Amino acid sequence: MTDDFKSAMRRASEFVRKGNPADATKMIQAALAKGGVSGTSTPQTPDATAFGTAKIGRSLRETLARLGTLSRSRMPAADVTEPPLPQGARFDGDTFACAQGSRDYRAYIPDLNGAPAKGLIMMLHGCKQSPVDFAKGTGMNALADRHGLIVVYPAQSRRANMQSCWNWFGPADQMRDAGEPAILAGLAQKMQRDHAIPHGRSFVAGLSAGAAMAVILGQTYTDVFSGVGAHSGLPYKAAHNARSAFAAMGSGGPDAQKARPIPTIVFHGDADSTVHPANGHHIAGAAATGPQVQEDGNAGKRSFTRSSTLSPHGHPVMEHWTIAGLGHAWSGGHSAGSYTDPDGPDASAEMVRFFLDLPMKSA
Repeated sequence: MTDDFKSAMRRASEFVRKGNPADATKMIQAALAKGGVSGTSTPQTPDATAFGTAKIGRSLRETLARLGTLSRSRMPAADVTEPPLPQGARFDGDTFACAQGSRDYRAYIPDLNGAPAKGLIMMLHGCKQSPVDFAKGTGMNALADRHGLIVVYPAQSRRANMQSCWNWFGPADQMRDAGEPAILAGLAQKMQRDHAIPHGRSFVAGLSAGAAMAVILGQTYTDVFSGVGAHSGLPYKAAHNARSAFAAMGSGGPDAQKARPIPTIVFHGDADSTVHPANGHHIAGAAATGPQVQEDGNAGKRSFTRSSTLSPHGHPVMEHWTIAGLGHAWSGGHSAGSYTDPDGPDASAEMVRFFLDLPMKSA
């Protein structure tokens, strides 16, 4: 650990003691950007909580612990009340386990009146969120009622990540048959079997760290997921440790690693100061495989630009929505959940429309 880094940690500690977590966070991020500590892979700060616990210097570890305590003390209590259930619907809770590990989850099962489910959507929450919070904020359960869908909400373990973030930045969680992708894909396959989901009608969507993991699943399990919804997320292998993750979140970094095309719908606010909007362009660029059409419009209180790539048969295989004035929040979401913005286009409804308009795959 360099002298400059130690000095930065002392100044950050002073900011913490004075009750100023924002400046402490900036000090830590600046020190990490200069490469002052080796082996640092998972710092915890209020403004960049996409990371978990790792072997880090004692000074940094102690400062982050105090900073995390101060941040939590200023956070409002989470609303853990259950969303209302229509008659006949269920919002079940269970645990899925496989060789790579286990995760709790919630599954929304609408009253299908004996009809088969028309599809499955896996919804991956963002940092500091939970399945219940995410379900309420996105309103996806109501869309499941309307369209006959099953929705599964995996819960990130606090043991795997202290801030409940999916570990999208770690190489061990970016590949098939390993780590979190294997657990999540295994859960999706279980839901497919249990609810007789039609072949090719399983999709994955997420917010922030959840969106980054959704992109990973779309790249590593194309046999399980037929489409991806990425809201305020990052492209495939945008980072390989915490330092590169900070860089990608802050600036979008270079063009993402070449990825296999999979139908993808992207939402990103142009005022997002947590995950730079350039990341949305990189995700969309990896999915775009042909001529694009662009349109401008208004929805709610916000304007947007939508770029679409059409297949030779005329259906969209990529949509990229850039929302004017939207920060790091789910567009068109409900205030009952965290990280939502009710003023923009309804991202949930647009994702469901995009997914269900995709052609059925042959078995």
